[in-house]
Amino acid sequence: MYRFYLPAERCRGDLLTLEGREAHHALDVLRIRTGERVIVLNGSGGEFFCEVIAANRQQLQLAVQEKRDIPPPPCRITLAQALPKGKLFESIVQKATELGVSQIVPLLSERVIVQLDAKDGANKRQKWQAIAIEAVKQCGSPWLPHVSSPLTPQQLVQKANTFECAIVGSLQPGARHPRECFNEFFRKFARVPSSACIWIGPEGDFTLEEVDLIQKSGACPVTLGPLVLRTETAALYCLSILNYEFRFPSNA
Repeated sequence: MYRFYLPAERCRGDLLTLEGREAHHALDVLRIRTGERVIVLNGSGGEFFCEVIAANRQQLQLAVQEKRDIPPPPCRITLAQALPKGKLFESIVQKATELGVSQIVPLLSERVIVQLDAKDGANKRQKWQAIAIEAVKQCGSPWLPHVSSPLTPQQLVQKANTFECAIVGSLQPGARHPRECFNEFFRKFARVPSSACIWIGPEGDFTLEEVDLIQKSGACPVTLGPLVLRTETAALYCLSILNYEFRFPSNA
């Protein structure tokens, strides 16, 4: 069945309405008609199995036949990602959503080439959030990650609550194997962390000052192997590790 997205506040009751972009996609692209069944995701754990009971050029009326409440993942993962140039960040948002991230924070670190003012940052955030919505529809995740406005590392450290487990990809001497950081947490608490953060720097890495700031906030510097990965590759590499470790804790 095709999947669509409606915010949680529009998913109350037994009748749902698709309008605007979602209705256009359903009617004009997918050619969905009365009597067909579809799934609606609300981004907050709700999965609604519906039947199309009416359709016109502007909207679809859906009758909810079954609702499922999917519990949140055991660990809320935040990706703090330095902004790459071009459209690479769009791909990162898409893949991070597929890997179950809960929050994506675009970072304006010192070595980032892209520079955005507040207005540009807000416009970009809306576009990135729309990409995350399309990604949850594609992969079927009932939980929509929040994409924040761009922040500097200093702003994120000041704004964020302490993560139970945080790592930062590092090219500096002394970086540890990620397993060492995870094992320390498991030995201390005997459970999966409820929140985790991965910091990924730009091409050329974070500056030493930024690494020091991030480490002082509680992040463990980790190596990603002997090869120097591109920033988008490093993000997916680390998210795959966290997804494996914290979604399947029996492997710890």
